[in-house]
Amino acid sequence: MAGPLSHIRVLDLSRVLAGPWAGQNLADLGAEVIKVERPKIGDDSRAFGPPWVKDQQGKDTRESAYYTAANRGKKSITLNISKPEGQAIVRELAARSDVLIENYKFGDLARYGLGYDDLAKINPRLIYCSVTGFGQTGPYREHPGYDFMIQGMGGMMSVTGEPDEAPGGGPQRAGVPVADIITGMYASIAICAAIANRAETGKGQHLDLALLDSQIALMSYQNTNYFATGKPPARIGNLHPNIVPYQPFKTSDGSVILACGNDNLFRRFCDVAGCTALTEDPRFATNGKRVENRVEMTRLLQEIFAKRTTRDWVESLEAAGVPNGPINNIAQVFEEPQVKARNIKIELDHPIAGKMPLVASPMRFSGTPIEHTMAPPTLGQHTEDVLRSLGKSESELARLRADGIV
Repeated sequence: MAGPLSHIRVLDLSRVLAGPWAGQNLADLGAEVIKVERPKIGDDSRAFGPPWVKDQQGKDTRESAYYTAANRGKKSITLNISKPEGQAIVRELAARSDVLIENYKFGDLARYGLGYDDLAKINPRLIYCSVTGFGQTGPYREHPGYDFMIQGMGGMMSVTGEPDEAPGGGPQRAGVPVADIITGMYASIAICAAIANRAETGKGQHLDLALLDSQIALMSYQNTNYFATGKPPARIGNLHPNIVPYQPFKTSDGSVILACGNDNLFRRFCDVAGCTALTEDPRFATNGKRVENRVEMTRLLQEIFAKRTTRDWVESLEAAGVPNGPINNIAQVFEEPQVKARNIKIELDHPIAGKMPLVASPMRFSGTPIEHTMAPPTLGQHTEDVLRSLGKSESELARLRADGIV
């Protein structure tokens, strides 16, 4: 098997996005990921539609496009863990797994005898990753957490959007659930680190990942800007709080993003734009001064950009090595020559949809390359195969189905 984690088995009890995102990362890296879903209903996100995946005749299926974003490469089994027999099967799987991912509310799985302390007795090498809104400690630990509210609580919405006084101003959430996704990414890193540590110690451990913690960490320099000034950063739309010019400008027929991350790039831009006098102006000669004089800098550059077309600007800036780019919609993204050259869009065989378009993992390895071979599973697609691997007979499988366990 390809992938650096091809020796790892993951039991994924998580739902919706943060936990499943971590599970998908591990599947991309080659791990065998067994996703446990509720019988007949499955992961909540299976119902997050429309849009729905189309079957080979072009008709809507019961598979949501949302679900397919975070579950490629996994095996799906259905299991009712509220019943003792279902709990027993989870224990059997946990005893044979390296990693368990769950995002139940604090204490929920412990009520079923499936908490970390319970499963660590069965498998001391188990890495048990809990993903919750607020973590395993603190006064909010029993509260549910959702991406939108966490973006608000964690500061993201305070710096996203136009200023209150501007047209359309006010707090905005990011266009994708960044709190969920970054928590899944941090969980992936933590799991890989715990696997490396276990190779040295032979012991697993409990990982405590919280959406709020991860969202706050994602604020990066906005946090340290606050620490340095004592003032919370404000919303400034598409502007950058620390770099100027680093923003979009309207051209004669569209827009282009200019990203001058240092003074040398600004000088190169001015050469292309025919405004070298700005580099000698003490108000604009250094990035620090340009930040201080942002309003005037933006006004002057907007006048310059409006005189030429987007294509003219892009070609000229590219030739000079000045970072710039268009503002693409998603369809345009996948038409970019660079995106096509990197094979970002892939197709995998799906039992209902046929060829299913998906996005490849951005992780590239020279020695243990990632191979995408499994589309997001249909509900319970692998239940019988996985249970047979535990030694369940055909009569036992039939009884589990009849009793509503699977």
